Amino acid sequence: MFKYLRLILPLLLSWAAVATSYGVPIVTREGLAHHSTADLESYLAALDAELAHLANYSLRSSVGSIGFRSATHAKSDSTEWVQIELGQEQSFDQVVLVPSIRRDARFGFRADGFPVEFRIIAGSSRNPQGKVVGSFGKNDQVLPRVAPFVVECPGSVGSWIRLEATELSPRAWDGKYELNLAEILIFRGEENIALQRPVRASSSESTGARAKRFLVDGSTPFLMAAARGEQSIAMISRINASDAPTIVMDLETIQPINRIHFHSTDLSDTVPQAMEIDYGIPRRMRALGAKSADFSDQVLLSEYRANSIYDIGPILMLKFRETDCRYVMVIADEPYSNPFGREKIATIGTAEIEIFSKGRNVALGKTVTANFSPNDRTRQLKAITDGRNLYGNILSMRAWLGELARRHDIETERPLIVDALNQRYARQESNLKLMGWLAALLAAGLGLSVLVSRHLQNRKIAEIRQRFAADLHDELGANLHTIRLLGDVALNAIDSPERLKNALHRSMELAERSSSAVRQGISLYQDGGLHENLPDDMLRAAERILADVEREISIKGHEILRRLQPRQRADLFLFFKESLVNISRHSGATRFGIDLTASEKEIRMTISDNGRGMTDFENSHVPASLERRAQLLGAQVIAGKSANGGASITLTFTPKRLIAENQQFS
Repeated sequence: MFKYLRLILPLLLSWAAVATSYGVPIVTREGLAHHSTADLESYLAALDAELAHLANYSLRSSVGSIGFRSATHAKSDSTEWVQIELGQEQSFDQVVLVPSIRRDARFGFRADGFPVEFRIIAGSSRNPQGKVVGSFGKNDQVLPRVAPFVVECPGSVGSWIRLEATELSPRAWDGKYELNLAEILIFRGEENIALQRPVRASSSESTGARAKRFLVDGSTPFLMAAARGEQSIAMISRINASDAPTIVMDLETIQPINRIHFHSTDLSDTVPQAMEIDYGIPRRMRALGAKSADFSDQVLLSEYRANSIYDIGPILMLKFRETDCRYVMVIADEPYSNPFGREKIATIGTAEIEIFSKGRNVALGKTVTANFSPNDRTRQLKAITDGRNLYGNILSMRAWLGELARRHDIETERPLIVDALNQRYARQESNLKLMGWLAALLAAGLGLSVLVSRHLQNRKIAEIRQRFAADLHDELGANLHTIRLLGDVALNAIDSPERLKNALHRSMELAERSSSAVRQGISLYQDGGLHENLPDDMLRAAERILADVEREISIKGHEILRRLQPRQRADLFLFFKESLVNISRHSGATRFGIDLTASEKEIRMTISDNGRGMTDFENSHVPASLERRAQLLGAQVIAGKSANGGASITLTFTPKRLIAENQQFS
């Protein structure tokens, strides 16, 4: 599974980049129907694996700037815009909109006043109308959200960037409509070119914590909480305020730098926190740069002064003109002092100081010195450049906000996938129950079929036994009767050697035929090969059993008889033979006749003689041996008187499936 996830995760991340650029979920509820359950399970596992590596939402506390707020409107379809002046035409590839956040009693935190329909336009003096680099509406489902909204716009150029909102969302407390944003960042690579640039707006509400300048001050409602990396305890130390504490960082080589970030100390993760968000950050300080270690060629890079409580935040960003430096010195002209403490104790502290050259932190891992020694062994100077804070690694602003936006996309689409899978699992469970019932019915059916099969097999065995007994009776009985008659002839021919020899010879032939009949009977039950030329066999049987009796035989439909099933031919022959034996034994006839007519629809055979006939009681009585054979044939048999006073037997039956013309006979 993990091997599969390693293969699919890069593809998912590329899809994520495309989806995030348009600010919409990757998947839709309708689109999920076209994917298999296995695909959705794999995709969900990949999303969860990616989610575990993304930065988490961690909202800041304490006092600080909120951002920008426009004038209020009674209707949502009111247009408001805000424009950032870049000073000169510059290229950029990404715009990030950070929402102002409100606390909702039912749903938790939500964006407040974030636009529903808006577009981003880039323009310049050469293109005063501007070019739309991103446009979004209701169908994009931008809201609800807490995360930043990322707009990818590679290759874009402009000296100003305007956010134009054409449909506003209501603010929470009175339902009026406004445009409300915490920050707008415009990235060229890793550089935020909108930082501390002039801002124009169609309207603006200034209430201390809300002003146009706060839209580009680099301060967001979030604390940087990466999901990877070990935590680091910020450097904090009590100091003597009169000594003007200084911190010096050696970049090891001369590099062009243009920005310094001070990360707040992250005193604790308790709610509420015991100290202000800027605890340890000087109220007034200077940043000096130099190429020499003694700062004999020092240059003032930037000055900072906290004029109000709204000038503080989790990350203090100082931007200045690009300057070549190797050494950077931070001088705390007015160190932090807790205004609520019993004693006014000066403190200096920071979780990290980042110094940027071409968008890269060149202070990472560099040597730090100071004119003071931290009084807490767990809060050392080396923490200033270790690249970590209380939550883990410190990310670039672009990467951090991008991860928060990606987390929003995943957490938006993940419930859709989970819901789709749960519905499929429910259907699978229902199908499994149905399959269970079907399996039970199948098992019952199989059991019933076994019982029926055994019953049919037992019936077949009984039928075979009955047939075998009938065959032995009809075949061997006739032969034994004939042998007995020949024995009588032999006894009467003792004085006539020729007649005696003939009788004994015929007796031996009949004995051999009886043995052959037994073998043929066994062969019949094994492979069904017997009486392939039924008319000839019937003529020979008549000559053998009633050799001295005059006969008249008529057989029609030879081809039909030849195509009868072997078992039917055998049963028909044995019925005929048993009838001849009965005539020989009981009738005393001097003449008998056979009329056999065969067609595909019916086979009828009538056997009659001129013997003693039957009594009135026996006129409709069929001998048991013939009745048994007729049953095996599935035939009807009728007994009565013949036209010349003797007995008559008529057998009628419908032939079973005939053997094909071109079939070879065994």
